[in-house]
Amino acid sequence: MIVIEHDLDMIANADHIIDMGPGGGAAGGRVVATGSPDDVAGDAASVTGSYLRTHLTTAP
Repeated sequence: MIVIEHDLDMIANADHIIDMGPGGGAAGGRVVATGSPDDVAGDAASVTGSYLRTHLTTAP
């Protein structure tokens, strides 16, 4: 299944993430990061990764 998602709980539980960006609309359109939630969280180029990194370290 492929979904466009912004909910961090959903992203953190995904099997595989393809992070598109680096921004939205005309500023997006290229693959910024791909892999498991941990892979994307560890990618310094990924804006989603920076939010995901915080989410993964603070989630119960």
